[in-house]
Amino acid sequence: MAVKDYVIAPSILSANFAKLGEEVANVIASGADWIHFDVMDNHYVPNLTIGPLVCEAIRPCTAAPIDVHLMVKPVDRIIPDFAKAGANIITFHPEASEHVDRSLSLIRDAGCQAGLVFNPATPLDYMDYVMDKIDVILLMSVNPGFGGQKFIPGTLAKARAARAKLDAYEQQGGRRIRLEIDGGVNTANIGEIAAAGVDAFVAGSAVYGAGKNSDPHRYDSIISALRAELAKT
Repeated sequence: MAVKDYVIAPSILSANFAKLGEEVANVIASGADWIHFDVMDNHYVPNLTIGPLVCEAIRPCTAAPIDVHLMVKPVDRIIPDFAKAGANIITFHPEASEHVDRSLSLIRDAGCQAGLVFNPATPLDYMDYVMDKIDVILLMSVNPGFGGQKFIPGTLAKARAARAKLDAYEQQGGRRIRLEIDGGVNTANIGEIAAAGVDAFVAGSAVYGAGKNSDPHRYDSIISALRAELAKT
């Protein structure tokens, strides 16, 4: 796979929230592709983060896709709010929906790309009968709720299994579906993750933790380093 086909999506969970608009604009100017937007409700996961108002506030700061990851239960009520706030991609955990097919349809009917998120211990079976409504599969390589956690090595085998399912679907006349990963991604492991079939990478602390000064291009070096590792695959 060519490097240009890979997506780097910094998670604003690790950004400076006092300067969030600048953080979003700067990381895209430094070469990132998507903005990953983590939504936690202190119910489905043990943390509380941000909602549609923040998504709406950062939308004018970038033309890049906003990749909204809903760690909330239930999900259906909040999906239209994020679509109206400017989200381009909305993913959710199947355990948080009473009807996975219906939730996916709700996202797509709102004009967004839709996806499922799989926790480390969640089986991939949920995707089998809804491939036609999926644009992205997101694998959690940490347990959701907090940034800065270490990558769970077993996710590599799961990524290979997910990629096999997605490739089989594409070969049978389906569309290309992106395989995204979130949790503990850095320059030391991104190449190995890509080799397992992943083509979109959420990196929070690895990116935002690398830029501590006020230079708008302070993220150039870390994003370039991530792409350099991808170029080796």
